[in-house]
Amino acid sequence: MEFEIKAKDGALPCEVTIDEDNGRYMLRNADTTGEFFETPTELRDWIQANWNPNRFEDPNQFELLISELNSYT
Repeated sequence: MEFEIKAKDGALPCEVTIDEDNGRYMLRNADTTGEFFETPTELRDWIQANWNPNRFEDPNQFELLISELNSYT
């Protein structure tokens, strides 16, 4: 699963990647910094703790991302 969401404060969209086949669970912030995780659950928990809907141009996209992550984990 790959998901892009446009932050208000960056030129590039934030990206969330869950690649079960290759064991890659990661995200890229709007400032191009990134985080890597051992499991999809850790990825979801980090996003919920560090991102919020108001950070994004379309807050509904954030809610959709969380919903998809919850469905996946």
